[in-house]
Amino acid sequence: MSKDTILWEPDAAALRQTDMYRFMQESGFSSYADMHAWSVASPGEFWGAFATFADVQWQERPASVLSEHDSMREAQFFPGAKLNYAEHLLRRSEDGPALVSYNEFGAKREISSDELRDRVGQLANAMRDFGIEEGDRVAGFMPNCPEAIIAMLATTSLGAVWSSCSPDFGVKGAVDRFGQIEPKLLFAADGYYYNGKTIGSLPVAAEIAQRIPSVRRLIVSSFLNTGPSSELPDDAVHFDDFLHHDTAIRFAGVSFNHPLFILFSSGTTGVPKCIVHGHGGTLLQHLKEHRLHSDIRPGDRLFYFTTCGWMMWNWLVSGLAAGATLILFDGSPFADNGRLLWRMAEQERVTAFGTSAKYLSALQKNGMIPKEEFKLDALRSVLSTGSPLVPEGFDFVNEAIGDVQIASIAGGTDIISCFVLGNPLLPVHRGEIQCAGLGMDVRVFDESGRELVGKKGELVCCTAFPSMPVGFWNDDNGDKYREAYFERFPGVWAHGDFVEMRASGGFVIHGRSDAVLNPGGVRIGTAEIYRQVEDIDEVLESIVVGQNWEDDVRVVLFVRLRDGVVLDDALRTRIRQAIRANTTPRHVPAKILEVGDIPRTKSGKITEIAVRDVIHGQTIRNTDALANPEALEHFRGRKELDEA
Repeated sequence: MSKDTILWEPDAAALRQTDMYRFMQESGFSSYADMHAWSVASPGEFWGAFATFADVQWQERPASVLSEHDSMREAQFFPGAKLNYAEHLLRRSEDGPALVSYNEFGAKREISSDELRDRVGQLANAMRDFGIEEGDRVAGFMPNCPEAIIAMLATTSLGAVWSSCSPDFGVKGAVDRFGQIEPKLLFAADGYYYNGKTIGSLPVAAEIAQRIPSVRRLIVSSFLNTGPSSELPDDAVHFDDFLHHDTAIRFAGVSFNHPLFILFSSGTTGVPKCIVHGHGGTLLQHLKEHRLHSDIRPGDRLFYFTTCGWMMWNWLVSGLAAGATLILFDGSPFADNGRLLWRMAEQERVTAFGTSAKYLSALQKNGMIPKEEFKLDALRSVLSTGSPLVPEGFDFVNEAIGDVQIASIAGGTDIISCFVLGNPLLPVHRGEIQCAGLGMDVRVFDESGRELVGKKGELVCCTAFPSMPVGFWNDDNGDKYREAYFERFPGVWAHGDFVEMRASGGFVIHGRSDAVLNPGGVRIGTAEIYRQVEDIDEVLESIVVGQNWEDDVRVVLFVRLRDGVVLDDALRTRIRQAIRANTTPRHVPAKILEVGDIPRTKSGKITEIAVRDVIHGQTIRNTDALANPEALEHFRGRKELDEA
């Protein structure tokens, strides 16, 4: 297929039912391009108009939309405003459950809007009686279950700050994160399920609580089918026993930038950075992305495969503010050979199915065709993030799942949202993310800060937006924050993605900038190589890095193969030929080596930097940030890397 192939176009009648279309009409525009240009040229007007459109409830109205400022970092949105994030998520009044929860054995729970609100009220009042106040931190060491959402909403309703990670992080991974922010309460579950196994997490949670002196109480919910554990660690209490009898909620009115969430960087190169996001910026950005860009409507069924340790969990939960029912899943996405998620999508009539590009690639490799096995007539969109969705991945969704909008999205923990994402008004071009988000002044710069179109470069944002971090925790003078985003191109947000903006206005992500290969001084995005390699049937997945070699850099490719496949000279030749034929000679790896596993972060992203460090004999400072740190041993001390 041509790279300009259009795989999906909105139905003319259906697009008029979208909030994106209604907002465009109300704002006086006839095209998305014109509306986007207005949103970045006049951010105060745009964000003010959208806050009104989204019916943001101010406890105290703002003095203005955007303060006068000389730089992005100094910009203040809605100064003087008071609001509460949790209040907006709990005003859902649609019929049907608010939450539907599954584990990988198919066990199902439903929680209505009224029950959710009552449980949040009971927990918030108990926390208030316990002494939790505005600004206090509360942590969750939780699977993706209703109690995690209840605990988050109770925390944030009080103006306290929520932070979470999934229970597979282990003691050191959790302490490295939570120890920096000193939580007063730690929520945990008795265990979780993964890949057919039942894994108890109480001993780990108890040790985490013991090693963080600020934790005053461990609160334990029952997630395992065995029911509540009677044997609790010292100073721990069952979730249900901690609840207050009073269900009434009093939402703390806090400032627009009052801390809401603390998220963490991956931490593979050191202790994770603690990134603070505020009530107003998170709410407004997520409402925009859900209601406008993702076409989430009241009563829709929104699913995203995520854990509580990835920002997509926070993004998913905000779907309540758009009136959606959230479909939660905890466990392996490959349960029942990858069919459980699609059976769930059929049963729950999921309208938006969110997953990772790697998951879609794995289904494609396994020859699965969901639309032939499951009735997916309610499904309108498939969302994908975590790594670039290659053109063949777009083909797979179109051919194996159905005639749905393919919304590849990209942003990150740093902004708790997206720079580039889907749009129900625009066609989907094969291999392209549809557009830059409203209010996001996304451009592409070369290394000297010159703007590029149609060429690869650095993703930057040149205008302030509400979901920029409030700051980093324990970074009082803001130096770490400035160094992270504003040092490369002074006054401009540099995100660290290597991208290309197409003539259509769409975007292609070619990988992370810090993982870009540089043989002979030519910058090559890793995604360009993965696309060719993983299209070869014998290859399950791959990872490519640059190795320092004879005053230059050479490309080294590691592949994980199907069982029974041998990496012989014939297969190496086929891999090189595929890369050479579809990219350039500089993309062709000097070395192709086999490995038994590939290291990845807890959120499923492969870690090129960790592999690059290992093959150069450097120490990996924080292997606890990896889901499978033992995989690094496949790369250590490879004699082949000492040879020409």
